[in-house]
Amino acid sequence: MSLYLVQHGKNLPKEESPDQPLSETGRKEVQQMASVAREHGVKVKRIEHSPKLRAEETARIMGQELKPVEGVQEREGIKALDDVTSIVSQIDPAGDIMLIGHLPFMERLASYLVAGDQELLTVKFQNGGIVCLDKDMEKDAWYFKWMFMPHIN
Repeated sequence: MSLYLVQHGKNLPKEESPDQPLSETGRKEVQQMASVAREHGVKVKRIEHSPKLRAEETARIMGQELKPVEGVQEREGIKALDDVTSIVSQIDPAGDIMLIGHLPFMERLASYLVAGDQELLTVKFQNGGIVCLDKDMEKDAWYFKWMFMPHIN
């Protein structure tokens, strides 16, 4: 059972579009990551995304490929500057949930779960990339299971 953390795909600049939807590159990269995840047998029960348009669009693309049985839904508390500690107790390690949000929240959440310190950078996210965490229940410890990133650099 896993927790999947995703930073939304690349978006248009605010000057170009105030709602900052995904750019064409962002859509393509998210589609690529979703396809890779599906091809590798990733099973997601539910996809939750922040209220921002770029996160919702990313979630819809992921949902089309991964077909979560509980669907795709909006979730409060995972915006860029939200407090990561407020959702930690709500995370079910057996839930197979994908959270789609923003930086620095996603990096802070991963660091808090794995290292107990949200200020310690433990993983560098890329737009559209997927970071999979799992929990060793015997040791009561989260760890990085795998990552798919659009670019190797």
